[in-house]
Amino acid sequence: MPTLAFDDWSTRARAHEARVDAWVQPHLERRRKQEKHPAEDFLFDYYSYRPSALRRWHPGFGYALEAGDEYAGLKGYSGEPARVTRQHLESQLGLVRIIRTLLVATAGRSPNLSCFGLHEWAMVYRTGPEEVRHVGWPLRLGHQGTDTVVESHRIACSHFDAFRFFTEPAVTLNTLQPGRDDRPAFEQPGCLHGAMDLYKHAFRLSPLVSSDLIADCFELARDVRAVDMRASPYDLSALGYEPIPIETADGKRAYAEHQRDFMEQATPLRQHLIDTCDQLLDAYSTGNSR
Repeated sequence: MPTLAFDDWSTRARAHEARVDAWVQPHLERRRKQEKHPAEDFLFDYYSYRPSALRRWHPGFGYALEAGDEYAGLKGYSGEPARVTRQHLESQLGLVRIIRTLLVATAGRSPNLSCFGLHEWAMVYRTGPEEVRHVGWPLRLGHQGTDTVVESHRIACSHFDAFRFFTEPAVTLNTLQPGRDDRPAFEQPGCLHGAMDLYKHAFRLSPLVSSDLIADCFELARDVRAVDMRASPYDLSALGYEPIPIETADGKRAYAEHQRDFMEQATPLRQHLIDTCDQLLDAYSTGNSR
């Protein structure tokens, strides 16, 4: 197991903290002021990874940290020099296999670039002003106009964690019925929420994976969320989010272009996660054969 010199890893850790602080600190300041941001806060409020955890740099499994006393008491770590233990890897093998299965299935499926972000519209279908997820933000087309868009389009949401927030009347309008336990049968690489979830898959494997990869996935997820909300029925122009009017032909073309761009960015990150899972499984298998 290679040992990273203190000057090396501490420099990388400080660079990581500076990178993520550009995202973390504004969120913490809003939280202190009890302010809400429907786009910027999503990755902190919806996902379970704490800002403090995002700021902490990890080298990943297979590396030791010289003079890494601050890591010695962290979950999964032990020893001097500090390192993620084989026992922790063994405890996470089930999760590694589940995530790998989902990522491989997603990568092998043809993309759907014609869903047009209608999942966000289905989440407010036939609701009242106090029932929407982002209370206080107006709907661009009003409630009746939003309902008309939903009813006049084909809804084909493949992502369970978006589908589960559909309003009850919208559930039966979805041409797909993804479930909690059959994600590998539905996930597809053109899905914006699938791209955002690369962040979730990465941080769930921490500290077995490098924090650099987690930050890369977070950065992509942040960009994806901005487009997700621009294409939503909400009018967030006051926050600088120019609407993508997916109810129009031009809006549909713009949304599909964003999907293609995000799919291209997500592909190497997804493959990196798959490769990391393979390396973790190989490391455990090789250790057992000795």
